[in-house]
Amino acid sequence: MKFGILVNEGPYQHQASDTAYNFVKSALEKGHEIYRVFFYHDGVNNGTRLTSPPQDDRNVVDRWSALAKENDLDMVICVAAAQRRGIVDQGEMERNGKDASNIAEGFRISGLGQLVEAGIQSDRLVVFGD
Repeated sequence: MKFGILVNEGPYQHQASDTAYNFVKSALEKGHEIYRVFFYHDGVNNGTRLTSPPQDDRNVVDRWSALAKENDLDMVICVAAAQRRGIVDQGEMERNGKDASNIAEGFRISGLGQLVEAGIQSDRLVVFGD
């Protein structure tokens, strides 16, 4: 089965990100395909490289980045939601006159069309968080 994933909550404020990560990891282990993971609303906070959780805590952003690298996942952050929350890649940094980018490895910024496409191309779109 081919899944599209929508993550609407941040990594440390809600269980949705951890649950989505575990779902994606398990689905891949069972041989399913993940068409795309789309991060929206506060879910875009899963894609900032500036998180620094304590050593005894899980690093949600690093886990997503590693999973994307290991499985060639397409992980998309909504551009509008990211801009509202101060998450920018190189292109958005230059367009908006910022002095740095802070997007984590394995993530990319794009628009809501990527979510629509994931819904069309996948057998199921699974939503995590409100």
